[in-house]
Amino acid sequence: MWGKLKYVGLLYLCFKSCVDTFMSLCVLQHEKGSCDMLDHLVEQNNLKPAMKKYGLIPEKDIRFIKEMIAGPLQESKEQEWPYKGRKEEKSFLYEIVSNKRNGVDVDKFDYLARDSSYLGIKNNFDFHRFLQFARVCKVDGRKTICTRDKEEDNMYDLFYTRHRLHKRAYQHRVNKVIEHMIAEAFVKADGHIEIEGSEGSAGSEGTIGSKGSRGLFTLSTAFKNMEAYTKLTDNVFEEILNSSRPELQEAKKILQDIVSRKIYKFVGERKPKDPIEDWKVINMDYGMKDENPVEHMHFYSKYEPDVAKTMSTENASRIRTTIFSEQLIKVFCKKIDEQSVEAAKKHFEQWMKTKPNLVGPEVNLSDPPAVDTKEITKQHE
Repeated sequence: MWGKLKYVGLLYLCFKSCVDTFMSLCVLQHEKGSCDMLDHLVEQNNLKPAMKKYGLIPEKDIRFIKEMIAGPLQESKEQEWPYKGRKEEKSFLYEIVSNKRNGVDVDKFDYLARDSSYLGIKNNFDFHRFLQFARVCKVDGRKTICTRDKEEDNMYDLFYTRHRLHKRAYQHRVNKVIEHMIAEAFVKADGHIEIEGSEGSAGSEGTIGSKGSRGLFTLSTAFKNMEAYTKLTDNVFEEILNSSRPELQEAKKILQDIVSRKIYKFVGERKPKDPIEDWKVINMDYGMKDENPVEHMHFYSKYEPDVAKTMSTENASRIRTTIFSEQLIKVFCKKIDEQSVEAAKKHFEQWMKTKPNLVGPEVNLSDPPAVDTKEITKQHE
């Protein structure tokens, strides 16, 4: 699967979360990267004259596109109407691509339909019905996208499908361990792979290339230059995997283990009873942490199509969840031989006895004997 598709940034698209893990070293945000890429596409393809030809104002409309992707830009966040691309009377336009109000947007419609289809997971949300009943109404002085009151269940299906995809695919234990291994390989390869940036750009060492020369970037700094960033395709994986360079052998070994399925072994999983802040955990929710996103939606009725309200408790469906977030802790063992994995599971069981706040299924062990956890730690560090 690694080399069949050569989309720009495919490495990011296919392994978004693992690249996010790696790129957290560089504090890269997905939305900011999209805005930077937009600037690069406009410049490289000389799109401003074409925009003017069709009656657009490049500075204003490019800003509008960025605001639709990432929300208010930093310099205008404190203002009453924080957007500059469109006036307040067009507020509903900012709910189409990336809806900051409740998360109901076409980006979500797209990836839920796509990923459900490819993964064979049922998608109960009907975006055709949503579009059929979508209506712009004024709420608290601003126009917002609303839907019919009878569509409440359909909206819950949207967020439940998202949650189910996270649970069964995006946060699946095999996906998470491969994500971690790829990030680990990239960290080891970082600094040993040079990527050409745009002409005259400052490379990783801060040296600005002269006219006709290009700055060189590493895997962790390529996001600073969009010309270099577009070269971060799945070819990076292949380059490391097929390399004979001594400095890439550690990274290559990890990727070879992934390809041959010698991945880190799953030890156990637990759910904290109460939220944990200082551990690296997997957060699962409906897109708004512990809030119910449907409560942030507005609905209109058949008899009052221009009056939109939140769904009242009396009219809301009573058959629904009341908890909208949970955390997962997954434990893996880097050593994959049977003896080490068994020891890790026993150690995990002993450790769990000291953590009553963590709940979950028991590790599959048959009457494990008493274990000296200090000795296991010493042998398998």
